[in-house]
Order: sequence, then C-alpha cells, then structure tokens
Amino acid sequence: MTASTVERRESLGEFFLRAPAIGPALALVVAVVVFSLSTSTFLELDNLSLVVEQSLVVGTLALGQTLIILTAGIDLSNAAAMVLATLLMAKLLVGGVPGGLALILGVLVTAALGLVTGSLVTRVKLPPFIVTLGLFTMLTAAAKLVADGQAVPIAPGSLLAWLGTRRYLFGGIPVTYGMTLALVMYLVLWYALTRTAWGKHVYAVGNAPEAARLSGIKVNRTIVSVYLVAGLIFGIAAWQALGRVPNADPNAYQLGNLDSITAVVLGGTSLFGGRGSVFGTMMGALIVTVLRSGLTQLGVDSLYQDVATGALVIAAVAVDRLARRQK
Repeated sequence: MTASTVERRESLGEFFLRAPAIGPALALVVAVVVFSLSTSTFLELDNLSLVVEQSLVVGTLALGQTLIILTAGIDLSNAAAMVLATLLMAKLLVGGVPGGLALILGVLVTAALGLVTGSLVTRVKLPPFIVTLGLFTMLTAAAKLVADGQAVPIAPGSLLAWLGTRRYLFGGIPVTYGMTLALVMYLVLWYALTRTAWGKHVYAVGNAPEAARLSGIKVNRTIVSVYLVAGLIFGIAAWQALGRVPNADPNAYQLGNLDSITAVVLGGTSLFGGRGSVFGTMMGALIVTVLRSGLTQLGVDSLYQDVATGALVIAAVAVDRLARRQK
C-alpha cells in the first residue's frame, strides 16, 4: 500500500465526516436504481408519491429524534407520545371541540412531555434511555386508557385530517399538504442548526459537554430546549398521522420509536452525539421506506424486510464507530 493510497483514504473519510448526508444520499440513489430495474412499477409517479407519503410520519418523528441524538441522548417514547396525542386530538374533536383547538392542545401535551423528559435528564441526571423507556411504558398504557379499547375515527374533511389532502402539481404529480409541511419543518430546523447560536450549542453539547460548559454554553438549558422542541415536533407528527389515516388507533406505530432511530442512524447522525444533519435524516427516512416498498414489490416477506433494516442499522453504526476512530 503506497503513501498516496493512505492519504486518499484519509481524505475521503474526512469528506464523509464533514458531509454526513452524502453517504445516505448515495445509498438512496442506489436503492432507487436497483428497485427501478428489478420491478416494473417502482418508478411510477403514484408509487413514488406513496413512498414519500408513507415516510412522512416516521420522517417527522425522526426529525425530533435527530435533535435529541445530536446531544448524545435518545427518545424511546416519541411514537407513544405521538399516538397519545392523536387520541387526545380525535377525542376532543369528536367531543365537539374545534379542530384547531384540539390540535393545539395535542401539541402542547407532547411539548410538555418533552419538557418533563429534558428536566429529568438534566436536573435529576437520569439517563435518557431509562427516562424515555419508562415514559414509553406509561404513555402506551395511557393511550389505551384514553381510547378505552377502541380506535377513534375522525371526519376526513376536518382540520385534523387536512394534511392528507391530495393535490396534483403540473396536472399529474400527486402531493399532499403534509409533504409541504414536512419540507418546511426540515428547512426551518436545518437553518436553526446551521445558522443560529442555538444550533451550534446543540452540536457542541453533543460533541463534548464538559468543553461546552467551560466555554460558557449553558448545557442543561440547551438540552431541555432540545427535548422541548422535539416534543413540539412529535405533536406535529401526530397531525401528520391523522392526515395519513384519519383514525386514531392506540395500537398504531408500535415500532415508530425504533423506525425513527433507524432513519436517524441511516442518515449519518452519530449515536454518540455531535455529528449529523437533518437532510441526512430525511435521506434515512426515505431509505427505510424505499427499501420496504421495493422489497414488498419483489414479494419479500415483511420479516425478512425487518432483518434487512436491522442489518443496515448495525452496519451504519459500525461505519460511524470506525470513522470516529480514524478521526
């Protein structure tokens, strides 16, 4: 092995560390090309639109999860909080509360849960894994108590289902308001993380919390704000879920927490904190959905799809670990 070869490998590694979304984007392109060549329906506009639509809820959950993982935390209760919010919103709407007020109250509940989680992590010094695991159990039970054993359907034309409204661009490309909202959220969070002092503090806290504290950053306040913002995002994910299927079901999205972590990790965000991007997460959410859609069209059993997804997560974490060692 020559010295120039070693130098080239090191420069490529540094490039991918600087731009963690590049790898997932290339993986997404490869997956799309493979499934387009191996199936006759994957590239159809309706199927591509459906793939994006199916990724919205997990993609929104993963957006909040990205913030938390950037601080070296994790949230196992995000999907349970979202499901509880869908039930509260639907129950309020069915009970005669205006849709807008039901939406606001549902989002406030998930935001409050985020605030509680952040406070327990920073003030009581409990590990995020333990706090959110306990909340996951509690919220799952709470959702079933609220539902009283039954799903709660809502009117398709109500505000809570509005995000699922479909329109056609250029006369033939199907899009929903939920897609537009998700894109706006990703752009806003990208701006906040890359162009504001708050975003720089989030990365600094995740990369080296003690160094961040010594440099004057209020570490606890930053972490609490991250969990609060993530809670707001999980509330909006509940709105996305009702737009996707206008039926609040306590048994829905049982693996939503793991799917959101999968999207974040596949998107190049380090589980050890301090490195990652929201656009990488977007790629990760699309990779998961494209993989499941393509394998389904190829007739692969859903259990084998779970095996493939799990293997990808292990591979992504292993690559991240090796990259950090080389750095």
